[in-house]
Amino acid sequence: MARYGDLDYGWLTKHGFGLGVALFALGALGAIAGPALFGPLPGWGKTLLADSEIAGIIIAFLSVVLFGIVLPLTE
Repeated sequence: MARYGDLDYGWLTKHGFGLGVALFALGALGAIAGPALFGPLPGWGKTLLADSEIAGIIIAFLSVVLFGIVLPLTE
C-alpha cells in the first residue's frame, strides 16, 4: 500500500496548477477590467483581487512542487 493512500499525483498536480492559474487570471483581469467597467474599485475590492493574484501564484507553485515532485519521491 502506498504511504499516502491512493493519491493521483498527476491529477492533483494538473488541477492544482489550473486552480492557481485561474485565481491569478481572475485577479489580474479583475484589476484591469474592473475599473474600466465599474469605475473606481473600493479598497476591499482591490485587496481581494491582489490577494487572489498572490494566492494563485502560491497555489500553482506549491501544487507542482508538492504533488509533482516531493510526494512521489517519498513513496
